[in-house]
Amino acid sequence: MNRCVPYRACWVALLASPVLFAQGWVAQPSGTTASLRGVSAVSTKVAWASGSGGTYLRTIDGGATWQAATVPDATELDFRGIWARDARTAWLISSGPGAKSRVYKTADGGAHWMLLLRNPDAAGFFDDIAFWDARHGILLGDPVDGRFTIFTTADGGRSWQRQATPAALANEGAFAASNSCLRVAGRSEVWFATGGSSGARVFHSTDRGRSWEAAAAPLRHDSAAAGIFSLAFADRLHGVAVGGDYSKPYEAGGNIAITGDGGQAWSVPAGAPRGYRSAVAYVAKRKFWLAVGTSGSDISRDGRSWTKFDDGSFNALGVGPDGAAWAVGSHGRIGLFAIGNQKEPAERK
Repeated sequence: MNRCVPYRACWVALLASPVLFAQGWVAQPSGTTASLRGVSAVSTKVAWASGSGGTYLRTIDGGATWQAATVPDATELDFRGIWARDARTAWLISSGPGAKSRVYKTADGGAHWMLLLRNPDAAGFFDDIAFWDARHGILLGDPVDGRFTIFTTADGGRSWQRQATPAALANEGAFAASNSCLRVAGRSEVWFATGGSSGARVFHSTDRGRSWEAAAAPLRHDSAAAGIFSLAFADRLHGVAVGGDYSKPYEAGGNIAITGDGGQAWSVPAGAPRGYRSAVAYVAKRKFWLAVGTSGSDISRDGRSWTKFDDGSFNALGVGPDGAAWAVGSHGRIGLFAIGNQKEPAERK
């Protein structure tokens, strides 16, 4: 069982902000040592997480307790992403070569899981999953035969349709690092980001993945380990892309870009997170941005300048509509984001 202890050094005074004075991750016992890569926040009470060894987790009391379990016959799967709708309904995506990439769904809080899709491509690899609503969703996979893999569903995942997909450049792919290189908005808008030695592009569709436009983003893509790992949008125009090189977690160059036109053009802001970042999210309720990675966590009011507030390692972020935010990482690490004197911030192990 993983334990984190209070770490007061992660508190930061942001005197220029009327809202963000001090913040930190409040450690929560997960009951698992799995490497966690997916987290989905539903409300201040309900959140789900996922990870290696067929593991999924759920809390219904704000993280005071997490129930950890494994999907039957899935202990060899790595659940890199989870998308939750409520305390009973969630979709899991596993990432792996060919048939090890799958999609599962529960409608009874994890008591039963239904296998919805097994990757039909022997050379395929699922990366991310997202839903516009309870019925309409989209799935991203690495290129097969030179084109990215896109599946969509209109019935909650019971059936999936392969879409005509954009061509990939040589050595370009997506990263199954945090289930956040794929983002949806409204009723039909979607973006996904890429990496690799020819990558660092953002693809955008306004018709649920039937047609796409691509734009280059100025993030590093000088190796197979580098590129864009995560996207987030404050609205349909203003977004942030983060990444870098996961094999060089403390190198800060080329790890962020911003857009003000929905992803048609990307630029480098004046400030940047201090290292590789695998996930970024916008906390709409409180109007700030969070970014996490294996070398620390950062916060920003505008997406342009960032302040590091924690040195601990996290992989993924989940933010609910009411502002609740969780981060997850290796060895079952889970943190709840807190501001001010609400709770003590989490400590590194």
